[in-house]
Amino acid sequence: MRERERLREQLEVAWTGPAWHGPALGEVLAGVGAEQAAMRPLPGRHSIWEIVLHLTTWLEVGRLRASGRDQEPTPAEDWPRPPDTTSAAWEDARARLESAHLALLELLGAMDEGRLDEAAAGRDYSVGFLLHGVVQHYAYHAGQIVLLKAATA
Repeated sequence: MRERERLREQLEVAWTGPAWHGPALGEVLAGVGAEQAAMRPLPGRHSIWEIVLHLTTWLEVGRLRASGRDQEPTPAEDWPRPPDTTSAAWEDARARLESAHLALLELLGAMDEGRLDEAAAGRDYSVGFLLHGVVQHYAYHAGQIVLLKAATA
């Protein structure tokens, strides 16, 4: 299997499972409603909703960097607050996250294998390293969401 296909597979597994480490990001978000997503059960920590918005930002930033456009989010873009906490706004946030995931997969599918070894825009690491980092980012925040769900159940 070529590296591009391996990365695509890892991104899919980190999103939908089954992952060897536990539930994938999509699995941990299943069944989370707007009320639970907005809760802050741990003082000084982010909500599930904020994590979803953060992941979306970094998927978009990663896609831009992988496609040759240097991008750096502002602090407000890095950890945005939900605009409101309605069910419609939560479904929109989830849809945007999935759309950003699919856009990254689409970019990867169209990418030349050699691009993985080239530097990500404005960075001293490769596009391949960046995409492996996206997989790690999914797993990291999926773990946080599992803990937040347990604390809000």
